[in-house]
Amino acid sequence: MIPQREAGKKEGLLHMSENEDDIHVIEAVGRSKIVIKNGKVAEVSVSKLRHCPLAKKFALPIDEITPDAVKANIEHRMNSWGMCHPHRKISGSVDFVGFGASELISCGILSGSLDAAVLACDGAGTVIVTTPEMVQGIGGRMSGLVSTSPLKEEMDRIEQDGGIVLDRAHATIDPVLGVSRAYERGFSHVAVTVASADVAAAIHAKHPYTFIFGVHMSGITEADAQHLVEVADIITACASKWIWQIAGAKALLQAGTAVPVFALTKRGKQLILDKIARSDRPVLVSGSKLPVYGPELPDPLL
Repeated sequence: MIPQREAGKKEGLLHMSENEDDIHVIEAVGRSKIVIKNGKVAEVSVSKLRHCPLAKKFALPIDEITPDAVKANIEHRMNSWGMCHPHRKISGSVDFVGFGASELISCGILSGSLDAAVLACDGAGTVIVTTPEMVQGIGGRMSGLVSTSPLKEEMDRIEQDGGIVLDRAHATIDPVLGVSRAYERGFSHVAVTVASADVAAAIHAKHPYTFIFGVHMSGITEADAQHLVEVADIITACASKWIWQIAGAKALLQAGTAVPVFALTKRGKQLILDKIARSDRPVLVSGSKLPVYGPELPDPLL
């Protein structure tokens, strides 16, 4: 059942619940902060975006970015596949976007160029995943996870299906430790999704061969964008003006023109080409100076 909305706003947040036992915090649609408490959307902050072409393609599209529209979209994710609930779906095979992080990492595991992925999962925190189905099930419709509470039933199913939960007691999000644990478990071609320049740098310094995928880049600083570009293999542009400018200028390949991903290394480029090769969709390949801006972009670029 979709929770009933309560009227009224306070300090830019839409308040729905006061229960604080089970709390998950995510960012979506231009760093709108969403707090989910005990299975209900409790807070939704005002997005910094007015328009996003990707949001218009969500399973529940967001045409006008308002707290109510974001709340409805999050509720749809919660009701359709159990986000932030114990019965959350953890496996999937449907591509939600052409070149998303989970779609590309799934392709890498399927092709054998990757053998493990370190991801953040609501209800479980940092997890190590070894199958393309679980990569897509966890990441396909997930936004930026800031913090989460442990959900035992979900963690049980992840582990029963071959995944590794880093911290069952607290559902800690720690990609640096997750990558270290993956190598300790014997994996040799590890991918990780990161949303922080400091985290990416720490992983690269400790495990320089890790495949680093930068995600949730909207609103990052110029300095952080520069640092990420120095260590990442692929970065999503999101609504970041600095990723567009800095990563776009260095990229070996750009996939998409509205909310693209930029391949910054040869193996990042190869992963995108592998994904294209496995797809039946028609593709235009054309040499060009990058970045290439499409007619419709997130507005504003942050």
